[in-house]
Amino acid sequence: MSALDGVRLVTLALNVPGPVAVARLVAEGASARKFEPPSGDPLAVYCREWYDALHAGVEVHRTDLKTEDGRRRVDDRLAEADVLVTSHRPSSLTRLGLSPEALRVRHPALRAVAIVGDTAAPDVPGHDLTYQAEAGLLDDGMPATLLADLVGAEHAVAAVLLVLREEPGARRVVGLRDALDGLIAPRRHRLTTRDGRLGGADPAYRVYRTRDGFVAVAALEPHLRARLYAALGEPVDGPIEPVFASRTSAEWRRFAEAHDVPIAALSPLP
Repeated sequence: MSALDGVRLVTLALNVPGPVAVARLVAEGASARKFEPPSGDPLAVYCREWYDALHAGVEVHRTDLKTEDGRRRVDDRLAEADVLVTSHRPSSLTRLGLSPEALRVRHPALRAVAIVGDTAAPDVPGHDLTYQAEAGLLDDGMPATLLADLVGAEHAVAAVLLVLREEPGARRVVGLRDALDGLIAPRRHRLTTRDGRLGGADPAYRVYRTRDGFVAVAALEPHLRARLYAALGEPVDGPIEPVFASRTSAEWRRFAEAHDVPIAALSPLP
């Protein structure tokens, strides 16, 4: 048996965090029914391939929760469910008759996990980009991945597992902006700022241009640092940009294997 065999989820959560969390739970044996608006989940428009992967094994229904019939359909499923997962703003859930107070009256045993943008201001609109900006995790470019959404999804998985251990009717709120708090610490302590030890100030822990691309060098420990500089024939902690620019990325990969130092070529998009 899988860990979550027999656990029944109903999800209204759209975009990235909810579907990622539910996919993780389904992979552990939970069953899931998802109710999307008549227009569907925006993620299916942005990235159909990822949407399909996340919804494998999820029973998806298109339902208009603004109608009495749509609300009745969802209510029928909630009566059988263990946990409801949402990603609406609290005011939207209230308009749809799905506020915590309304659910306690109709489904007192139902547990719930609500994914919001920021627990301090759950009705303020936002997305991964704005949460990363507010958290100080952006410089002057677009992020390489959806940190708030994906870390928030992990928090949502943990929240579901926790409410399943709590009394019937338990409810937890997960904030996407809050999920970034643990990721802010290296910047708050100036470890990964541009003048920080792991942000570019340490020549042995930096990205370098090569003859045909870039490599990441991470010789942080003293023995790795000494080995790197000895293999390069350069004084320890001296400038090494010209050295890396003299060879191709493939040549530096072979160099790393030969000298047992951590150097990795920047990979192209898969």
